[in-house]
Amino acid sequence: MQSLSTTSKAIQTDNSKSHGLAAEAYATVRERIIRGELAIGQVISRRKLAVELGMSFLPVTEALIRLENEGLLESRPRAGTRVKVPNRQDVEGHYVIREALEAQAAMLFAERAEREERSELVKLAKRVDSLAAQMSGDRFVHAALHEKLHRLIAESARCPPLSSALNNMYAAAATWLCATRPLPASSSTEHSDLVKVLVNESPAMAGEAMREHVRRSMHCALQRLEVFFRIQKEYVRGYPRKGKRALSLKLLVTGTFEDPPVHSEEPATVAV
Repeated sequence: MQSLSTTSKAIQTDNSKSHGLAAEAYATVRERIIRGELAIGQVISRRKLAVELGMSFLPVTEALIRLENEGLLESRPRAGTRVKVPNRQDVEGHYVIREALEAQAAMLFAERAEREERSELVKLAKRVDSLAAQMSGDRFVHAALHEKLHRLIAESARCPPLSSALNNMYAAAATWLCATRPLPASSSTEHSDLVKVLVNESPAMAGEAMREHVRRSMHCALQRLEVFFRIQKEYVRGYPRKGKRALSLKLLVTGTFEDPPVHSEEPATVAV
């Protein structure tokens, strides 16, 4: 008979392995969503994903729950799980909260950041602006650099709870950025101009500059996601697991519904 100590160690080992697999599944699905490989609105089969990743149902479920808590997925009873289709209220709420957090992070950055962190932020801002100017550039690379820039500001604020709260918000914004057609940049030096204030000016000025930046980002996101708001109204009844035709690229580009949804055997996805 096994001792309690041996049994406890075995349970801890199993739990550790499960958490490791869950983290792996989480990272894989998160990247696929951000890259657009799993399109907004696409239904995700937990069983198929478990088979594909070579792991049990449990860590996959744990990973999807984590992604749902971060706002990347949504689930409904007897309907399943899909990549979340944002509505206007979701996006506005995201940026209202983000404005408050980012402004605080900017003020603390201006007050606490080291010289090396300020120098690195200036270089990152130039790279982000350069990629933003390339309309045909890799959106995933741009989103990753953009997130890195904002993470550096938050981390250099030296307030771990603030940094953690912001980190949980970046994935949703990156998904919206990668899943939609880019708009012409309002300024070719938008992030460099922002960083210039954070690096050189007072905390109050840094906070105000960040507030304006986040508000412009919200306005841009609402414009880019308008077609998805319309899609949500059109597909209001549930997840198209077996029902409606995949939405066309032309719809996403023009925002025009060519004809009403029809039934087919293929699940509908929103692809760009």
